[in-house]
Amino acid sequence: MLVIGDEILSGRTRDANMYHLARALTDHGIPLCEARVIADDHATIVTTVKELAGRYDHLFTTGGIGPTHDDITAEAVAEAMGAPIGIRDDARAILQAHYDARGQELNEARLRMARIPDGATLIDNPISAAPGFTLGNVHVMAGVPSIFEAMLAGVLPTLTGGAPVLSQSLMVRQGEGDIAARLGKLAEDHPEVSIGSYPFIRDGVHGSNIVVRSQDGQAVDAVMQELSALFGETR
Repeated sequence: MLVIGDEILSGRTRDANMYHLARALTDHGIPLCEARVIADDHATIVTTVKELAGRYDHLFTTGGIGPTHDDITAEAVAEAMGAPIGIRDDARAILQAHYDARGQELNEARLRMARIPDGATLIDNPISAAPGFTLGNVHVMAGVPSIFEAMLAGVLPTLTGGAPVLSQSLMVRQGEGDIAARLGKLAEDHPEVSIGSYPFIRDGVHGSNIVVRSQDGQAVDAVMQELSALFGETR
């Protein structure tokens, strides 16, 4: 995932889209391997899109496809993927119908949202009409969370996923330093699952939430039973 926007890096806006994407992809059987946040800088976007699109099966970008001067993602992605870009008739028609229905003008600023690279497939935006697009393996979507979520709902069914990743957790009332050796041995014995430890302090007591993940539900169940026996805890 590539999150684009000065407002994220400055702390003015809190990103919620990575959390939503990670959960949605996990449920679809697709692991999210990396997430980056970069500024609204054309050269940086071009370089990063080239790198990530070449490394992963899918790249999801958010932010920078609105009507203002700093919305530069579409042009940068087009350059990174070697595609010409311009106002496309199908995108213009979508925007024209949207603004006509509201008695508003499709002015020059709003028309910027019809800039689509040649060869791209439009991503439907049922909330504010302005489409995203898929170009190659890059899915370019809005940064507004409600719109991003709606766009993602349209894209996910087109992607080939695997079995969903299943998870179970166990709360252990011991600090990580006390359980690290035993937990490490358990993880070594069960490479078919992912075992994570997430510490907490509650009412002055140190503890750890141990999370077991795998696409194999029986393997998760088996490790959870061993965890319960190992640490004398119940789920």
